[in-house]
Amino acid sequence: MDIQVLMVLGLTGAIVGFMAGLLGLGGGLLMVPVLSFLLANSLWIFVAVKGATLAILFGVFVSYSAFQMFMDKKPKPSRQMPGFAGQLGMGGLIGMLSGLVGAGGAFVSVPLMTWCNVAIHNAIGTSAALGFPIALANVTGFVISGLRLDNLPPGSFGYIWLPGMVVIACFSVFTAPFGARAAHRLPVKKLKRVFSFFLVFLAFYMFNKGINAA
Repeated sequence: MDIQVLMVLGLTGAIVGFMAGLLGLGGGLLMVPVLSFLLANSLWIFVAVKGATLAILFGVFVSYSAFQMFMDKKPKPSRQMPGFAGQLGMGGLIGMLSGLVGAGGAFVSVPLMTWCNVAIHNAIGTSAALGFPIALANVTGFVISGLRLDNLPPGSFGYIWLPGMVVIACFSVFTAPFGARAAHRLPVKKLKRVFSFFLVFLAFYMFNKGINAA
């Protein structure tokens, strides 16, 4: 592996780990553009699979969530998490969107839980825990769907590029605890605004993808 590629992957992993600890994010929305650039866009073709309409609608939803969190809009005091059936529906939505955009689901689960009066720190911690089963399911799907393809980069297992996965994972595991510590030190209002800024970045990213796909 080229030393420059290794440095880019290491830096990406360090940032992803810190953001995962700070905001409960899986980091997919940061890793996908970087890996697409490094691999000449050979592993992730958004236009063919998702389409412009979905990208734009998703951008609208994320923009609304970012505005709500930035303005620290308070949900109705009586609002609570839905029952078992409602939570199953939320889980299905989060899993589907995570698979579509290659992210851990915190961009949906954190706004949803805070909208249901779950404390921001609890929402972030829960979202971080949700990342593992979501990732396991998505990885299985991407491996199976890419096993028969022969035009993937060296070191690929299905759609999973193993060298990039190993390097990013090593660096992200090291920096994640620092992000978690920073999250506990930040007051709730500031933490919400940090999350909202990340959502704004995500919204612009999705709008750009949707416009390019149109």
